[in-house]
Amino acid sequence: MSAERKVTFAINITLDGYTDHTVGIADNEMHDFYTNLLDDVDMLLFGRTTYQMMADYWPTAETDPDATVSEKNFAKKYNALPKIVFSQTLQKAEWNNSRIVRSNLVEEVMKLKKEPGKNISADSISIFQELMRHNLIDEFWLVVHPLLCQKGKHLFDGINDTISLTLVDTKTFASGVVVLHYLKNK
Repeated sequence: MSAERKVTFAINITLDGYTDHTVGIADNEMHDFYTNLLDDVDMLLFGRTTYQMMADYWPTAETDPDATVSEKNFAKKYNALPKIVFSQTLQKAEWNNSRIVRSNLVEEVMKLKKEPGKNISADSISIFQELMRHNLIDEFWLVVHPLLCQKGKHLFDGINDTISLTLVDTKTFASGVVVLHYLKNK
């Protein structure tokens, strides 16, 4: 019997604990890092807001003449992956390989974890927070930017349980960004 798929979460976060997609160092090293993370993933999970934000740029990034090679490489992998959008209000999911799921997020993810395949990536704060409340995130990539921004969402809002993690790796980028890779203890 094969092991369950892991639910992973990778997020850009500032030193003051905020996540905001308009703040951060989006250089080639960062895009290459996220592109490499996609090698271990075969499903992306979104909430409506993040899905719409990402769908505004990434589907056309491969052909954008202003996009860097690193951005184009990321877009190619990201666009090819199946995407599930958990939403009660989104009417259409037109981005390549996307579908809308209106059923219970937790039940759907528990089913997905039992299916064969690679890891599942939670790509929205709302999805992450709901899955954290049900202890369903297995792997964390906290990409800490050397910035204080005082805006955005606090990553761990609404998470009241203590969850024990093991640090398995760190990386430091030329920009001063530090990646902390954690696994949830069993």
